[in-house]
Amino acid sequence: MTRFAAQPLVAVLGPTNTGKTHLAVERMCGHSSGLIGFPLRLLAREVYDRVVAIKGVDSVALVTGEEKIVPDKARWFLTTAESMPLDKEFAFVALDEAQLSADPERGHVFTDRLLRARGREETMILGSEALRPMLRALTPDADIITRPRFSTLTYAGPAKLSRLPKRSVVVAFSAEEVYAVAEMLRRMRGGAAVVMGALSPRTRNAQVQMFQAGEVDYLVATDAIGMGLNMDVAHVAFASLRKFDGRKTRRLTVSEMAQIAGRAGRHQRDGTFGTLSLEGTQTAQFEDEEVLSIEEHRFPTLDHLYWREGKPSLASLDALIADLERKPTAQVLRAAPQAIDLAVLKRLADEPWVRERTTISGSVGRLWDACGLPDFRKTGPEPHSRLVGRVFKHLSEGEGHLPVPWFADELARLDTIQGDVETLADRLAAVRTWAYIAHRPDWLAEPGVWAERTRALEEKLSDALHQRLTQRFVDRRTSVLMRDLGARGSDILPMKVGEDGAVTVDGESIGVLIGFRFKADPLARHGDMKRLMAAAERRLGDELSRRARALSVDEDSGFSLATDAGRPVALFWQGDVVARLTKGKHLLNPRIELHRALDALTAIDRQAVTRRLQLWLDDQVARHLGPLADIAAGARDPEQPGPARALLAPLAQAGGVIARAELEDVLGALDREARAPLAKWGIRIGTLDIFVASLIKPEPARWRVALAAAQDNAVMPMLPPIGAVSTPTPRDAATCQAFVMAGFRPLGAQMLRVDQVERLARNAHDTRSGRATFAPDAALATSLGLMPASFAQLMLALGFRTAEQGWVWKGKTAPGHAPARKRKPDKPRPGNAFGALAGLRI
Repeated sequence: MTRFAAQPLVAVLGPTNTGKTHLAVERMCGHSSGLIGFPLRLLAREVYDRVVAIKGVDSVALVTGEEKIVPDKARWFLTTAESMPLDKEFAFVALDEAQLSADPERGHVFTDRLLRARGREETMILGSEALRPMLRALTPDADIITRPRFSTLTYAGPAKLSRLPKRSVVVAFSAEEVYAVAEMLRRMRGGAAVVMGALSPRTRNAQVQMFQAGEVDYLVATDAIGMGLNMDVAHVAFASLRKFDGRKTRRLTVSEMAQIAGRAGRHQRDGTFGTLSLEGTQTAQFEDEEVLSIEEHRFPTLDHLYWREGKPSLASLDALIADLERKPTAQVLRAAPQAIDLAVLKRLADEPWVRERTTISGSVGRLWDACGLPDFRKTGPEPHSRLVGRVFKHLSEGEGHLPVPWFADELARLDTIQGDVETLADRLAAVRTWAYIAHRPDWLAEPGVWAERTRALEEKLSDALHQRLTQRFVDRRTSVLMRDLGARGSDILPMKVGEDGAVTVDGESIGVLIGFRFKADPLARHGDMKRLMAAAERRLGDELSRRARALSVDEDSGFSLATDAGRPVALFWQGDVVARLTKGKHLLNPRIELHRALDALTAIDRQAVTRRLQLWLDDQVARHLGPLADIAAGARDPEQPGPARALLAPLAQAGGVIARAELEDVLGALDREARAPLAKWGIRIGTLDIFVASLIKPEPARWRVALAAAQDNAVMPMLPPIGAVSTPTPRDAATCQAFVMAGFRPLGAQMLRVDQVERLARNAHDTRSGRATFAPDAALATSLGLMPASFAQLMLALGFRTAEQGWVWKGKTAPGHAPARKRKPDKPRPGNAFGALAGLRI
């Protein structure tokens, strides 16, 4: 702790980041009692929390216009400058940011405290070096000590929003500008916290905590940031160098620039400052002299302070106004511009009813207290005077209390969290008005009850405003991604994959892991998609490796063959794609090509996955296509007769179903004795087709068509309906060919499964009597769903021709069929569609 020689008044001057406030807190805590006045309620609250941690909550008081926490045994007080209890005695008294005595709006308050607030044992004035000549003139006995800045402050020039360094604060000078910059930061950099003087301490602390905790890397604030709010800031960017000071728009003074820029750097960490370059607007520029002054902490000294009588006469209304308008006698003091409290007082003084009521003893003081009600909503003197007039009217009649119904109704009207940021901020400003009233000791019948009620409402609205600010100006996912991309080592954010595959980074959802495929959140902005994929690629390696190991030892039930029409033939694991099948050595041995999502795996993991998939595929081919594999093996077996191998080879290549016409020459070389061994492979030589009956069942047919598509590096074609024996002929050639491979024969507009073709052929030959005209049995064809035209196509293909009364056999009994039984053919029944074909010429 810094030691001082015994002096009644000490002034500690210096730029920001010199530890002046910390020093004052240390000095105060070393005394038996103490008081520090601050320029902002937010700052008073921040230091209050710090002192509570040292002295305990029962010993520390917080007094501001809208908030009072005064324990019975409180000895250390933290207040705003306006709320400093000058009627109480303290061992130590300090005033922070005393250079604000030169502020036209509030300067007279700080000047009054500088001149009148004194500690019994020690008084400390904290401020900038510019205050030195004023202290020499007004407090010649003060011991002035200069504190050097702990770190270096360097000008970094203008920067675009996209190149703004992390841990930056952007300073703007209107709510509209703050919101606009924060919105741009949300879109480009994930968002920003927002701090303005109008925020309640609760909202402000919640926003600052987001910045301090690293949830966002940027903060947008008004110039309230310059008043001692301690944060971890590396760079300060000015969105503008002009502000409206309540009277006119002007350029910031060099001292104001330095006060704000000085927030960059903390303790011994250096900081930078500059301007913000925004598209479509003229970039603010520092003058060379301004930069040099800020970097070297050399500023023009103050040549005057604003003053107003701090203890005006309350003998009469006119005496009060006269004292408040009295000119100062000291050469360095100037009469303060008319503040809103005086403007309201003078307006009310023109009201006859006010004149009448201020003739009673103590009423002038009561009126002046009412005029001290701050205009939190910035409505202006005229509207604000109407509110103050109503307050005074109630205070000056009856028991001197505001009516409870009026107060309660006003709070009820504000008790809603609906609305946007602006609406909630305006509502919160209104609550501050009623909180101020509730904290006056004798304005309400039960001030403690209503103070607690307004506090609860302020906290409720503060939480809602924090939520709205976060929703509007923070894209948490983008913020998390930006931090994650730059994280290294212990800074890497925690990632979690839920049981449902949901992937979160630092608790923020970035997408879902389906099998080995990461799917980014579809609701993410387009600009975030690349970041999402990059985050997944960086962070999912361990999880993908774990899944690869799980796949390599999984049971067969975990795998499946995906044959969705129009998509590549694929292998699925646990319901999602892991590989596709492409052209291999032959139909039954396709190549397994792992999905690109598995590229992130190590070579060892990829090999393990491929081995397991190959094992499963071989087992499934053997299970569903065993007869076809046996036929292919027979075609390669040198022990088999040449004619038999000549039939087996093309049949295997065709997938187990082939038109008989393609092998007529081969069949001619096979006598009945040579054909007999073919039965062990399940081969059936039909009238029109050669096929294996077990291979045209739905599942073997699906596998055969899928493997054929893979062999052609084509997408999976459509399959015939499961269980169908007849189906409309597809219009496109690829689908038609797939149906043929599945075991269907085209018959004009329809296709019929080849085993049913043979069934109808057998029925036709059994029905005919030599070459006599006959009418086929229509019932069987109808039961198979075959239309007359398609049946006619089949009859022609079987070697029949039409006759006037039915059909006539053109040749010998078809190979493979027994001779037709001699029986009288059935007569066509009336209405029989197939009988009506007797005279049809096709």
